[in-house]
Amino acid sequence: MIYNLAIYLYVSAVRLAALFSKKVSRMVKGEKDALSVLKRRIDPQAEYIWFHAASLGEFEQGRPLIELIRKRFPQYKILQTFFSPSGYEVRKDYKGADIVCYLPLDTPRNVRRFVDAAHPCMAFFIKYEFWKNYLSELHRRGVPVYSVCSIFRPGQVFFRWYGVAYRNVLKCFSHLFVQNEESVRLLEKIGVTDTTVVGDTRFDRVLEICKEAKELPLVEMFKGSNHRTLVAGSSWAPDEDIFIPYFNAHPEMKLIIAPHVIDESHLQEIESKLQRPAVRYTQATPENVRQADCLLIDCFGLLSSIYRYGEISYIGGGFGVSIHNTLEAAVYGIPVIFGPNNYKFREAQGLKACGGGLEIQGETDFRLQMDRLLSEEAYLLSAGKAAGGYVKDNAGALGKIMRVVRL
Repeated sequence: MIYNLAIYLYVSAVRLAALFSKKVSRMVKGEKDALSVLKRRIDPQAEYIWFHAASLGEFEQGRPLIELIRKRFPQYKILQTFFSPSGYEVRKDYKGADIVCYLPLDTPRNVRRFVDAAHPCMAFFIKYEFWKNYLSELHRRGVPVYSVCSIFRPGQVFFRWYGVAYRNVLKCFSHLFVQNEESVRLLEKIGVTDTTVVGDTRFDRVLEICKEAKELPLVEMFKGSNHRTLVAGSSWAPDEDIFIPYFNAHPEMKLIIAPHVIDESHLQEIESKLQRPAVRYTQATPENVRQADCLLIDCFGLLSSIYRYGEISYIGGGFGVSIHNTLEAAVYGIPVIFGPNNYKFREAQGLKACGGGLEIQGETDFRLQMDRLLSEEAYLLSAGKAAGGYVKDNAGALGKIMRVVRL
């Protein structure tokens, strides 16, 4: 009753917020439309495997499993749901799923109607998705439910005195595929034992992306053969204030910037900071790209392939909310530089521990690291080898999951 009351209060708060936020308004509309989407598109004769991810990052953790199941078990259809617009809007046309829609909020009525319409034969909830009513209903109906890439910490509600009742939701899972041994120990203390340590499926995903990386002739022409290249991915203004001044002062290197926000004002802001020749990717030609020292990526979908053209990478976000995806760069066997806000990310901690990830506190640290990477070949190669080795050593989560899941 307390949980349902909290959900209803949350529903009211979300509807109120929708009056003032376009993002929240899109989410509310998407949730209302979800049931009609299912009724219109669900094939009643098919068996659906349901994947739920809160947002884009969690989707990327579930994606390798979706694509493996599609390949090995094509008789099943895939339903992918999102909670956040930042996931749904980016992946609403994802070809790996037969249906993509929002997940209605976790009220008892929404749950019954959604599960009735979707009639999944199996469900996978990614990372931190622990919706009590959905999980209880699936458990009641005998639908196998798996938690994928979940990670548990002592401060979570399940392990607090006031979370005794809520922890029973974890017993609705048929199995929990967790990222580390600490999670297993914490779960054992509250009587949850159907667990397996598999790590993070994103390691498998980036290895697959690396194999399928696009060849980009314009980027290759830009790079040439005489310059070391720094690829700065998902950068924000505080990141650019660190690496652009260094680039301006070092003609021996080239720079590729793929900013996190690609809008005209941000692109112009970056260009105003540059003191060496630059060209935007969408305006690049074989002639002008060879004359440029900085290539500014002003479109989406290329970054994971662009890292292959760098000797050093910089991952943005570490001077803001948090760093972005370090593994997409590390998989190519190049050092990964990032800011201090990385403590919540196991892969960043792992890269630091093995020497493939280099944390900086500001411009001075960045300058010292870049000076060493550009002048000491052995250090550059050693850090790159460590980064690539870390990714390979931690892959294999998919195989461990599929040995437990029965299809």
